[in-house]
Amino acid sequence: MDQKNVSYQDTKALVLDELAAALGAVDPESIEKLIEAVLGARKVFFVGVGRVLLSLEAMAKRWAHLGIDTHVVGEITEPAITAEDLLIVGSGSGTTLFSAGIAQKAHALGAKVVHIGSNPNSPLRDIAAFMVRIPVRTKNYLADEIESAQPMTSLFEQSLLLLGDVVAKMLIERQGLDMKGLWQYHANLE
Repeated sequence: MDQKNVSYQDTKALVLDELAAALGAVDPESIEKLIEAVLGARKVFFVGVGRVLLSLEAMAKRWAHLGIDTHVVGEITEPAITAEDLLIVGSGSGTTLFSAGIAQKAHALGAKVVHIGSNPNSPLRDIAAFMVRIPVRTKNYLADEIESAQPMTSLFEQSLLLLGDVVAKMLIERQGLDMKGLWQYHANLE
């Protein structure tokens, strides 16, 4: 096939198929633990870098729409983290220096740390309460990672974003939240 004539339909199908495989490989029990941790936390903090951070920021915003007190590490109004709080670390490899350093600090302060990533053997395994594994291709090229035809770690970042929305929907259902009522948490200075 002429690579210059790759169609939108074929590429869309490839990306959606990869996303279905990635999200289908997530352990449902880890999602149950995540929901329990979120509902049990006073505040939920998120840390990541690059495109992972963008996915986490979208997750934080959506969960804030559910009435959850969310914060992104580094935001100008970030409050102190405590032992009553949860830090979600987004890092495919689990070795990103900034995210790993923040996770160490949060753990030392008594906060619960959860790693959403691909590498179960990262140094975060020693401090994370548990891991939500999205077993997709990272820079580590682990044998059991799901291959991707997309560039670099696009599949991880996309999967992370969608996972946040899947969990949001589950939180809505579990808490019996009224969908129209969620607008009270939406920004209104628009």
